[in-house]
Amino acid sequence: MSTGTMAAGLPDKGLPDKGLPDTALPDTALPGTGLPGMAVPVRAHGRLVKKLGHWTTARQFDVRASRGVVVLDLRSPQLAADGAIEVSLDIDHATVKLLVPDGAGIDDGNVRRIGRCRVTDWTGVSTDGGRRIVLTGEMRRAEIRVHRSGVAILSAMCSRAYLADALRARREGRYPAIDDPTR
Repeated sequence: MSTGTMAAGLPDKGLPDKGLPDTALPDTALPGTGLPGMAVPVRAHGRLVKKLGHWTTARQFDVRASRGVVVLDLRSPQLAADGAIEVSLDIDHATVKLLVPDGAGIDDGNVRRIGRCRVTDWTGVSTDGGRRIVLTGEMRRAEIRVHRSGVAILSAMCSRAYLADALRARREGRYPAIDDPTR
């Protein structure tokens, strides 16, 4: 019996288990760490998906969305400062919001744009020692919004996950981690 189909609650078809991650699992069942050399999948087809706070230590992400919204928090200090963070895109009529630390550089030169597409970065000031985020893939009538500093904090605070984290932090006597993962 293959473990991938049993873990997903699907009937076993007698197929051999190849040892690859099961893509039929929901987002909550997959650990956000990803396997070495493999990108963390983020899917938002007709829905809103927010990955906030200390949700991963991976450096590669595979974002696929159609008529949906994806919010990726890339401000965590658990993401090593050396090397680039790679975000592979395949988005159609969708919005991807990247919450990045101050000084991060966004490289969107390898993104193929079809139709009306844009990358919005109002305060796109990068520093030499800042985190580097490389965007690749394809956008079809889609938008990428880059939020930094205060705007990134407000974007993270406007979520149910922040409210739950704030209530839990109050009970435990600590500060919430979703609004500012560097604390």
